[in-house]
Amino acid sequence: MASRNHTQVTEFILLGVSERPELQIPLFVVFLFIYALTVIGNGGIITLTIAHPRLQTPMYFFLRHLAIINLGDATVIAPKMLLNFLTTHKSTLYYECATQLGGFLVFIVAEIVMLAVMAYDRYAAICHPLVYTVLVSPRSCLLLASFAYLYGLLTALVVTSCVFSVSFCSSNILNHFYCDNVPLLALSCSQTYIPETVVFIFSGTNLFFSMLVVLVSYFNIVLALWRIRSSEGRKKAFSTCGSHMMAVTIFYGTLLFMYLQPRTNHSLDTDKTASVFYTLVIPMLNPVIYSLRNKEVKDALKTFLKRHPCQSCKHR
Repeated sequence: MASRNHTQVTEFILLGVSERPELQIPLFVVFLFIYALTVIGNGGIITLTIAHPRLQTPMYFFLRHLAIINLGDATVIAPKMLLNFLTTHKSTLYYECATQLGGFLVFIVAEIVMLAVMAYDRYAAICHPLVYTVLVSPRSCLLLASFAYLYGLLTALVVTSCVFSVSFCSSNILNHFYCDNVPLLALSCSQTYIPETVVFIFSGTNLFFSMLVVLVSYFNIVLALWRIRSSEGRKKAFSTCGSHMMAVTIFYGTLLFMYLQPRTNHSLDTDKTASVFYTLVIPMLNPVIYSLRNKEVKDALKTFLKRHPCQSCKHR
């Protein structure tokens, strides 16, 4: 963290998604709706995968943790964002900003790792069904899930410490709706080479190895599906990984769009648009993707609703 002798900034002003006053209430309603759906959807996935006996497999264990990560990611960002829509002084304290950046990094990195873990799980299930329970044992599941969180925490500690080791003394106006490393480093009045290098190394390494695991896993899955002669068997095998493929495509597509665009076309406004998508929209979409394309989840939801009808329905 930056020492007090070098840090004159005690708070940051967040410009938010839009600075236009007439859009603040409509945007508040839209993002409140998105966040509410995120909480309901991911909370529902967590509840179903804990309560329903048919959803006690490694695939649903990892899906539960993806839902926890998505819920955590959205919760780190959304409440402060919604509050700022309703206030004229859109400020965040220095250490509050550092905490938000750290929390965001924990969950976004954990999601990158978890998507790779889920791809490996589908690879093991389809390509090595006879030894699947050995490759993805309960102990392995716990270790892989723990690694996702611990590695996210390690990344957050290192990157956040580096970002807040610089001096902020020129401006405290942050062109973003939450505390992210790129707009924060843009405010620095000291050398940012080391923090920028650390951010680049962690971002590049995380994306590269996660995408490598996903691509290798699905390459082998496609080869395995190609060898299945029965169209029914091929369809059944593909259905188990179709939802994950869709979620991975949306998530990585957004990150690649953000990080691989030419420097001449790069702007913080573009970053804000992409950030809205992977911090708020994707966590809302994931429960929909995994439930609509998954018969077991839909059946579990129907069973759960029959066993736990709403109180208003009981009195009718």
